[in-house]
Amino acid sequence: MGKNVSQKILEAHLVAGELVPGSDIAIRVDQTLLQDATGTMAMLEFMAMEIPRVKVELAAQYIDHNLLQTDSKNSDDHIFLMTAGERFGVHVSKAGNGVSHQVHLERFGIPGKVLLGADSHTPTAAGLSLLAIGAGGLDVALAMAGHPFHLRCPRIMGVKLTGSLPPWVSGKDVILEMLRRHTVKGGVGKIVEYYGPGVATLSATDRATMGNMGAELGATSTLFPSDQRTLEFMVSQGREESWVELTADPDCSYDDHDEIDLSSMVPLIACPSSPDNVVPVSQVAGIKVDQVLVGSSVNSSFRDLMTVCRILEGRRVATHLSLNVNPGSRQALENVALQGGLLMLLMAGAQIHQPGCLGCIGMGQAPGTNQVSLRTFPRNFPGRSGAKDDKVYLCSPETAAAAGLFGVITDPRKLGELMPWPAVTNPERYLVDDSSIIPPLEDTSQVQIITGPNIVPFPHFDPLPDTLETTVVMVVGDNITTDHIMPAGNSVLPLRSNIPAISSFVFQQLDPDFPDRAKGAGNGAVIGGENYGQGSSREHAALAPRYLGIRVKITKGFARIHKANLINFGILPLTFNNADDYDLIRQGDLLRFGNLRKLVAGGIRDIPFTANGRPMTACLDLTPRERQELLAGGTLNFVRQGEK
Repeated sequence: MGKNVSQKILEAHLVAGELVPGSDIAIRVDQTLLQDATGTMAMLEFMAMEIPRVKVELAAQYIDHNLLQTDSKNSDDHIFLMTAGERFGVHVSKAGNGVSHQVHLERFGIPGKVLLGADSHTPTAAGLSLLAIGAGGLDVALAMAGHPFHLRCPRIMGVKLTGSLPPWVSGKDVILEMLRRHTVKGGVGKIVEYYGPGVATLSATDRATMGNMGAELGATSTLFPSDQRTLEFMVSQGREESWVELTADPDCSYDDHDEIDLSSMVPLIACPSSPDNVVPVSQVAGIKVDQVLVGSSVNSSFRDLMTVCRILEGRRVATHLSLNVNPGSRQALENVALQGGLLMLLMAGAQIHQPGCLGCIGMGQAPGTNQVSLRTFPRNFPGRSGAKDDKVYLCSPETAAAAGLFGVITDPRKLGELMPWPAVTNPERYLVDDSSIIPPLEDTSQVQIITGPNIVPFPHFDPLPDTLETTVVMVVGDNITTDHIMPAGNSVLPLRSNIPAISSFVFQQLDPDFPDRAKGAGNGAVIGGENYGQGSSREHAALAPRYLGIRVKITKGFARIHKANLINFGILPLTFNNADDYDLIRQGDLLRFGNLRKLVAGGIRDIPFTANGRPMTACLDLTPRERQELLAGGTLNFVRQGEK
């Protein structure tokens, strides 16, 4: 039996375990990615391991999230990251050079490599056939120190693509169709691998879009073959010497299957407030739009931006709305400028911003009260935009540009009445300028790491006790996101390197009193529903609650990265054996666990406890290694104890 692309890369990087879905495996990591919202804490964690230099082939640090400098905090963090990068052998992409995912695709991605990134949208690198996985900052810090990455071996979902996309439809519509079919939970525990004749019709940047939003499926990663379209993009970047062909064997198999006829695709849109609330654009056409945002972490490549430029050329956006463009990289912006796109945008009345995440992470660009915002972003979770009760729709650049012109949600095929389809393609050769990427130094002995007053040392956490009594501090429902647990935005992101300060924002959207109650509880517990912790990889959604005293989370189900982060910081992640028990637990209840260390160390899955004296059990589904990390009080404690 032949192998698919996922199996080939996993097999080539396997250092422990067997490639059996659900089993514990460890893989070698070739490249790592940090951004500034996760990088400050990850770098502190790396420094705590006292490793003189990174041990991966390539480590990259991007400054792309905390770009609003309303006081000294962000600037201090940037200097810390730049000097730490110089000290430890890390490539540093300076503020304004672009979003980590777009820049990494352009300048560093190599087919067949494993990339581990402290950002859930790391699988954007699927555009160049990397097995790119999002993880918590501590997992990335460990990889930088030379440790393998441990995970459950994923199932491989093969999605056969046939046909080719019709005019006014793009890769964004394909991934929205996947979300419509499979929901935000459909990819959990899986790598989504696209194959079939339709793949060759998709450019590297279309594939990157689909890889980016594969994170919204909950997928471990997304993969495409490395073929002539991959080579085409690497030639355009002047990096063709790094290309390798990587395709699935004709007789390979997949664990799960789906098929999409690209020629049958229509423009789609995700309605408020979930990426899987997807309908045809025509179904919601006519709704007044107040704000349009193009770019940020997805749909910010040259092709996406230039498509918007061509649609707007010689026209003006509707007078009542604002149309904002966030380029994914300085390179994308420079090449759009080279082809006259900036003047097209300016003459149309668009606002052009620096390359960066910006509104995608809630750093500015919040919509007004009751306003409708159309965004080419990957997420529209409630409140993520920075506005309470926001009305955010997710769509393609074509749909965004159509709304910008007509002032209402519009099927972009209506643009065919005004103009020919732009059919924009990526350049054969990009204008390349790497002057904003600081390469690693050979001799780092004279580098001094500059640490500002906002950077606080990593907190110490105690090992798991044998007897644990916890008070239920909060009970929440299904699909709680990391934005709910640890919000972003310009008031919170600058505190990512200061756990005592940032902990005061935990669950701010749902219950502003949560931090005080958690501190008062001594040891606390949180009860949750299905898919708890979906969304961003931000480890602060586990780290800050742990700092407040949360020791247990019991839910109906966890999102992959959040569960891993809970283990990393010594929080017991349990799932209800009997879903009805969820309805029996109330805020303020006392949960008692006995013989806990023995149960965890002994590999027991069903953990008994009492809730106000009522006996219950919950499942502790962990690998032997994860149990040892939990017993130690977290992964960093475990590593410090001498794990190699």
